[in-house]
Amino acid sequence: MARLGISIYPEHSDLQEDIAYIKKAGGYGFKRIFTCLLSMEGKSRETVIEEFKARADAAHQAGLEIITDVSPAVFSRMGITYEDLSVFGEMHVDGIRLDEGFDGMKESLMTYNPQGLKIELNASTQLVYVANVMDHHPDKSKLITCHNFYPQQYTGLSLEHFNRCNGVMKGMGLKVAAFVSSNAPGTYGPWPVNEGLCTLEMHRFTPMDFQVRHLFATGMVDDVIIANAYASDEEMAACAAVNPSILTFGLELEKELTSLEQKILYYEPKHVVRGDLSEYMIRSTWPRVTYADEPLPAANTRDLKRGDVVILNEGYSKYKGELHIVLKDMPNDGRKNVIGRLPDYEHVLLDYIEPWKVFAFREVR
Repeated sequence: MARLGISIYPEHSDLQEDIAYIKKAGGYGFKRIFTCLLSMEGKSRETVIEEFKARADAAHQAGLEIITDVSPAVFSRMGITYEDLSVFGEMHVDGIRLDEGFDGMKESLMTYNPQGLKIELNASTQLVYVANVMDHHPDKSKLITCHNFYPQQYTGLSLEHFNRCNGVMKGMGLKVAAFVSSNAPGTYGPWPVNEGLCTLEMHRFTPMDFQVRHLFATGMVDDVIIANAYASDEEMAACAAVNPSILTFGLELEKELTSLEQKILYYEPKHVVRGDLSEYMIRSTWPRVTYADEPLPAANTRDLKRGDVVILNEGYSKYKGELHIVLKDMPNDGRKNVIGRLPDYEHVLLDYIEPWKVFAFREVR
C-alpha cells in the first residue's frame, strides 16, 4: 500500500517541535519518518540514543515507523558492527538506511538481525551493489530501498535514470521510497545547502502535491517522503488528499465554470480514458450520457493547445458533455469550451495515460 512520510533532523531541531510535527503527520495519515545519523557528530552515544528514542516513541504513538540514515562512518564513530545492531533497538527505531554500503554479504546478514530492523538500501546508485546483496540471500521481508535527495540545484536524478533504477528494484521484488520537497519558508535538511530537497530534479520548486502525484503515477514508488522539515499544513493536507490509485491532474481554470461544467469536471463516479485511445486527445465520454438533456452553451472556444481541458458544447449534438484533455495542438471550430489547462510541469502526467485509466482533476491556484 502506498504511504506518505516526513523527515526530522534532531541535530537541528527542538524535541517538542519534532513531536508536534510527528503528531500532525499521524493525524494526516502519514506512516513513516526518515531521520539522519550522518550529521549527528560531536555527541555521545548515550545522548544520541536518548534523542532518537524520544522521537521514535512519539512516532510509534502516532502510528508511524521511523528509519534512520547511517553509513560505515557512523558505525565506526558509534562503535557499531554489522553483527550487532542492538544500539538501534535501544533507539527504538524500526530500521536503518545504508547511505553507503558494505560488501553485500554484511547487508544480507543484517536483514537477519534479532531486533527485526528493516534494512534499507540506496536505490539511486550502484545497481549492481543491490544485486550483489540479493545474491547473498537476504531476508527479503526485511529489505527495502530508498532513493537519495539532492539539496543542490541541478543535481537531482533525471526521470530516465530514476525509472531505470526503479525498474531494477521492482524486478527484484523490493519496495522503493523517494523524496519530495516542501516549498514552505524556513525549511531545512541535514546539510547547510538547501535549494529544495527532492529526488527528481524536475520536481524542484514545483507544488509538493504534484511531486507526490507524479511519483505515485509512475507505479513504481511505494513510499513518498517529504525530505525537508517542516512542511506546511496546506502542503500536508494536499498530499494526504492524493489518491495513489487515481491519475490526478492539476488544472488552472481559464473561465468561470457553469454548474454543469463544474459537475462534468469533477464527474462521479470517475473519468475513465476510452479504450480506443486517440493521439490527439484523452476522451472521457460517460458525462455525455449522464448530462445528455442539460443545456451546454458555447463559451471560450479558442484554438487548442496541448494540456488544454475542454468540454464539448451543445454544438456537438450527441457528443455534448464529453470531456477531453488535448494532446496535440489543433483548431477549435467553436464546439469545444476550453475550461482550463494543465500547468507545464503537469504535462509529464500525460505520459501515464493508457486505455481505461481512471483520472481526475484538482484545481491549481
